[in-house]
Amino acid sequence: MFDPVHLRSFLAVARTRSFTAAARRLDLRQSTVSQHVGKLENAAGRRLFLRDTHSVELTADGSVMVGFATSILERHSDAERYFTQSGVRGRVRFGASEDLVLHELPRILGEFRRSHPLVDLELTVALSEVLFRQLHEGRLDLVFGKRRRGDRHGELVWTDRLAFFAAPDFVPDAEGPVPLVTYPPPSITRAAALDALEKSGRGARVACVTDSLNGLRAACLAGLGVVFHAETLPPAGLVPVRMRSRDEWGPAVDVEFVLEARRSVLSEPEQALRAAILENADRLRA
Repeated sequence: MFDPVHLRSFLAVARTRSFTAAARRLDLRQSTVSQHVGKLENAAGRRLFLRDTHSVELTADGSVMVGFATSILERHSDAERYFTQSGVRGRVRFGASEDLVLHELPRILGEFRRSHPLVDLELTVALSEVLFRQLHEGRLDLVFGKRRRGDRHGELVWTDRLAFFAAPDFVPDAEGPVPLVTYPPPSITRAAALDALEKSGRGARVACVTDSLNGLRAACLAGLGVVFHAETLPPAGLVPVRMRSRDEWGPAVDVEFVLEARRSVLSEPEQALRAAILENADRLRA
């Protein structure tokens, strides 16, 4: 009843809230994406989006369709993988930063495991700088983490903007140092936040230090302060801090998510995992 091609276009629009952005993400024409969504609405017999010249919003039925579309496409992918199971075998010691594993990455790794049942996948979760150090020490084979804008190591997957997040009811003081909830050194986002706040003239007061994203989230929800985090991977329950201007707390800061391998010639399991991540990059930042 529901064409997977139409469902993919629908989800792309639902995630980006833009037919233009969805078309770019899917490498299709905007008119094609509109046709796909129209055909899906006809098949469902319901309107899925409310559209005008300025915005695209899901209807109540559209919100329900997001869940169904996600499940249908997952089962569709599972069936494809089952009947085209890879004969690749071996081991991959894989490192990922925690802000990635609390979003879509676990689903992608689960799909990889089902499509490559002979690959022994060992996962390490830590700060990006720690993971890259372990990679260079030969303790990991492939790392998916963050690098500072301008660094050259690793293969760029996408560039993200860092933003300050806090609890919905958090009201920042008009003056004085900004209370910061942060990872310990050598965290990339910690260093970036301290630098941005110093340049803004406000400065920072470190209110909480924790080595887990759940700890950062809990401290922010308790009202202890704000966290500097990638815009496309917001911690659950936190919202962007409202400011009078975007650069009120310092200049804009970008961070890059990259894949880096221990060696230049990858093994078959490493190649397969790298391909799985790159092929699903749009899901990771949705």
